[in-house]
Parts: sequence; structure tokens; C-alpha cells
Amino acid sequence: MELRERILAHIENRDMGDLKAILADAEEMEILQAMHDISPEEQVIAFRLLAKDCALSVFEQLDTDEQQNLLHSFTDEKTVEYVNEMAPDDRVRLLDEMPAGVAKKLLNSLSHEEREATSVLMGYEDETAGRIMTTEFISLQRNMTAAKALEKVRKQAADKESIYTLYVTDNTRKLEGVLSLKDLVCANIDDKIEDIMTRRTISVHTSDDQEEVARSMQELDLLAMPVTDSEGRIVGIVTIDDAIDILEAEVTEDIFKHAGFADVTGEADRSEVLINGRLSRIWRVRLPVLLVTLVFGFLAALIMDGFEETLEAMIGVAVFIPLIMGMSGDVGTQSSTVFARGVALGHINTKKFVRHLLKETWIGFTMGLAIGVGTGVIAALWFNMPMLGLAVGIAIAVTMTLAALLGFLVPYSLLKLKLDQAAGSAPIITSLKDISGLLVYFVLVSILLSNML
Repeated sequence: MELRERILAHIENRDMGDLKAILADAEEMEILQAMHDISPEEQVIAFRLLAKDCALSVFEQLDTDEQQNLLHSFTDEKTVEYVNEMAPDDRVRLLDEMPAGVAKKLLNSLSHEEREATSVLMGYEDETAGRIMTTEFISLQRNMTAAKALEKVRKQAADKESIYTLYVTDNTRKLEGVLSLKDLVCANIDDKIEDIMTRRTISVHTSDDQEEVARSMQELDLLAMPVTDSEGRIVGIVTIDDAIDILEAEVTEDIFKHAGFADVTGEADRSEVLINGRLSRIWRVRLPVLLVTLVFGFLAALIMDGFEETLEAMIGVAVFIPLIMGMSGDVGTQSSTVFARGVALGHINTKKFVRHLLKETWIGFTMGLAIGVGTGVIAALWFNMPMLGLAVGIAIAVTMTLAALLGFLVPYSLLKLKLDQAAGSAPIITSLKDISGLLVYFVLVSILLSNML
């Protein structure tokens, strides 16, 4: 049985002795996953049966709402103990989510050292490197021997959040170099730190944006990034687990924005607000775009009406309209999705948008050309009309190119105008490519098949 099922079964049977033994033998990550999958009430029961060290480690990795739920079940003494044992950056994240009065009470209950470390981090601006860094890192001096450095690492390792990267500083805490724990372990015991450290260091400032810091760590494959103050002194590090959390949160936020939730603020779940919100609010987001696309729909109908005689004269012309519209619609959807994901993940630099737009348009053209040639040949053979095949092929190539262009241009324009992208992108792209596709197709048919109409 999975650990979750075993926890639930033993809680139901009130067999806490065996459950405590099961949790003692379970892996920490297995316990963490099980905690995510059970109810808050069951979390409290299971958590109280964990060994202290395991409980503290699992607690730090829970979501803030799960942490708060557990804290509510503790005595004041136990709550202070757990919060006091947390890493400073994790503690700040938890306190930020708690009511101001509760957070202040907890902060005042901490030991002097932990309260000071927490207050320092809380003094930095939100969403900066200073706010998310931890002050728990190991610093060495360049004149140390490898043996002395290893001794210091062993003494301090239990109290530090990360020991895989070590930082070399001078007497004023200015960063002089870095070395990995592996380099230190592999060095001769008499080697000087200055001989095995890397002098070229990469660091960020306390005021740097947290997302930029996280992306830099991702691109450079760093486990930790040193954070320095205005005088170049190292004051903390941003660890990879925090960087991953930031990137996940930023991507989620960008996806919400792309989905039209940019105007939803506050603590409430954005999806819940728009799904269960007032009808007037939902209308404000979705109805204006639909009214615009309704106008576009009438324009498309006028184009069809203008070529009514063409449709009546040659039934084969109408056969390929759904195909042309469908292929261009698929390309438009692909392009808008690529744009949304690219912006969310930082792969599209909006300052260099023209370059991205030209590349996507070229991609649409090459795909349209390939599909257009194949479809045109099939259309020509099907109706034994080479000119119809040529018209279909060119129309597909042109509309797919336009759809790729619109797939980037429309959401980018809405983004710049700070308008709802999700409610706007797809309807506008569909309407514009339908109008342009029909117009191109019917003009080509009129020109290439004029002697047959």
C-alpha cells in the first residue's frame, strides 16, 4: 500500500502506535507527498507522530497554508519552537502569509539571533534577492588550510541551509572567491583555500529582482547565488529550491495574466473569483471581445455574400473553405500558445519582439508552403482542375503565414495595451484570419478560374 493509504487506514482504526513506527521507517519525501494528499485534520495527526528532526524538515517544505494549519493545532510553545527552527527565508515567507498581528507575535517570540536574522530579511523590498535570501551559509578565509576549512564546515553544517558551495571572504565580508564542497574534500589537507578557490565570482545585489536572480541561477546551473550589499559584502545566498519556487510562481502568474486574470488581485483564488464571481464582472472581461468578433463575423459573411455567384457556379470552391479555415486556425492557435509560453518562461524578450515575430512568420510561411503544395496537388487531381488546386495551395500558404503572424502580433498588442489576452487573443485571431483567408481565397479563385465562372 502507498503511505497515504496506510496513514488513512491506521488513523481510521485509531492504531497510532503502528502508524508512528511506519512513519519512522518512511522516507522523508514519501512523507511529504503523503502530507500533501491527506486532509488538514489527518495532517495534524500524522505530523504529531513524526520524529522531531523529520517533522522540522517536512514542515519547512510544506506550502504556507499547510504550515499555518499545522501551527494552529500546536500549543504556543510548540509553534514558537517550529518557527524558530525554520531557515530565515522560509520563516519570512510564512510570516508574510500570516495576519500581521499573528506574525508580529511570533516574531517577538523568537530567539534574539533568529529574530534579528528574520528582521533583516523583512527589511528588504518584496520580490527582491534580499527578501528571499538566507543568511545561513558558510564563509571561509583565503589563508585557511583545507583541513581547517573542513573542520569549520563539519561544525557549522547542521545549522546551515546549504553547504555545497562555500564562499571565501576577507575580514570585511567582501566576497573574494568560491569553491564547491567537492573541491574542498578532494584537496590536500595542507592546501590553502586561495589556491583551490575560484576567484571569478558571480553574485547579485540585494535589490535585484527575484525572478531575474532565479533565471540567472537556472541558466548558469547554480545551486546557490551569493547576494551582496552596496559595498560588495556578502549578506546571504539564494538557494536553488527558492529559485525553483520563484520560477514556478512567476510562470503561474504569467499564465494567469495570459488567461485574462491580470485584473484579479488580493488573496483569493483568481480562478474562483472569475468562475464564481458576479455576472457583471465576468461580462466586463468576456463580452466586449465577443462583440468585436461579432462585427468581424459580419464582415466575413459580407465577403461570402459578395462571392455568392462564384460559389453557385463551382461547388468545388466551397469544398475547400473549411480546410483552409481549419489549417490557418490551427497555426494561429499554435503560434499564440508558443507566444504565451515563451513570455511566461522568459524565452521571448518583448524588447526584441520584431525578431521573434519575423521568425514565427517565416515558420508559418514554410509550413504553409509545404502543406499548400500538397493540398493544391490533391485538389487539382480531385476535381481535375489545376487552377483550382493552385488557388487552394496559394490560399493555404498565405492564410497559414498570416495566422502565424497574428498568433504573435495579437497577444503582444493586447499585452502592451494591458488588455485581457485570453478573452481577446483567440477570438480576434480567428476573426482576422477568417476574413483575410476568405478574401485571399475568393480573389484567387476569381482570377485563376475566371474563364470557368
